[in-house]
Amino acid sequence: MLQEASPAAAAQPHLKPRGSNQGGVREFNERVVLQAIRLHGPTPKAELARLTHLSAQAISLIIAGLLDDGLVTKREPVRGKVGQPSVPIALAPDGAFTLGIEIGRRSADVLLMDFAGQVRERRSVSYAFPDPGTLFGHLQALIGDVRASLGPALAGRLCGAGVAAPLSIGGWQQVLGISDEQAHHWDGVDIRQRIEAITGLPVEFAKDTAAACVAELVAGRGRSMRTFLHVFVDTFIGGGLVIDSHLRGGVHGNAGAVGSFALSATQEGRQMPPQLLSSASLFNLERLFAEAGLDPAACNDERALQGEWLAHTEAWLRQAAGGIALAIHNAACLLDLEAVIVDGSFHPTLLDALMRCIARAQDAYSWEGVWRPQVLPGTIGSDARAIGGALLPLYAQFAPDRDLFLKLGA
Repeated sequence: MLQEASPAAAAQPHLKPRGSNQGGVREFNERVVLQAIRLHGPTPKAELARLTHLSAQAISLIIAGLLDDGLVTKREPVRGKVGQPSVPIALAPDGAFTLGIEIGRRSADVLLMDFAGQVRERRSVSYAFPDPGTLFGHLQALIGDVRASLGPALAGRLCGAGVAAPLSIGGWQQVLGISDEQAHHWDGVDIRQRIEAITGLPVEFAKDTAAACVAELVAGRGRSMRTFLHVFVDTFIGGGLVIDSHLRGGVHGNAGAVGSFALSATQEGRQMPPQLLSSASLFNLERLFAEAGLDPAACNDERALQGEWLAHTEAWLRQAAGGIALAIHNAACLLDLEAVIVDGSFHPTLLDALMRCIARAQDAYSWEGVWRPQVLPGTIGSDARAIGGALLPLYAQFAPDRDLFLKLGA
């Protein structure tokens, strides 16, 4: 499973693992240098040698090769107080491209990411519930549009695709109000294989909320944290887990599955206790709006905290925040977390309101004997799963270790 990211930069940060000056490892050293530039930004050769512990001669040879391959570019010289001006080496945005594909229970998104990690193009399709009989046709059309945007000159630099999807798309059909037949359409569907057939590219796959965690880990607050729980509120609430700067997938790739947390103990003669997803997911808010004759799509925009939607949103916020606070308390007791990052596919104003409600709900718990983690808003938002998906092949093909997202270490 993927592992990665970057803790708080210390006074003298260095990269781990270090490059090697031994022969036969040039490709590994190239990846170490690329990762150093990705983490530190445009960097002169001398500084790259210090960061990677490679010799000046090795750095010069590697940079020459990366320039020939179009993966890096030279910036304007920077003059210091003494000596020759230094020339920062930067990633070339057009050096390579990846696709990020997010398959959700309400919509699917396709993103095009460049080598510098910027999203160039975005396409989406919405639905009530994904039907594999039609979904992959829609995805093929979206992917075709995105690829066409590259043009003939850059099309050959598309190097991979990353897919983010629920591990069980057909699950919880009673909660979602879908038929057994609709759910069973996903039985035996190999999403990775279908996307490979459509794109002809190598494909990486991750649980959707784990991919959202990857995005926060690489491009958000996770860059400065070593151990955190990432909570992502979507149609269903879910999460990802980072321990010692590594994304932990667990035995079945499902670590951080906060949506399945029980909210109470089973009592004799009663049904199974409710799960967190049954009170803190966006489908709950959609349902409240629909039952009141309001547009359910308002849960994704600023209307959720306005006018006739507000009372229903406030009721959902109280219930959702209470469940999330309980999950945070239990996770903190078990994992000794540095922080919890909360994000979701909703408007930033709703995220802010949820954060305030979670803080109040946390005050209802005793934190004696356990460290109360920071609870912080995420920085990526609705695109987190697709962005995380796009990052998977980027790191698989250009990081020093395909299973390691490098971070800065003290």
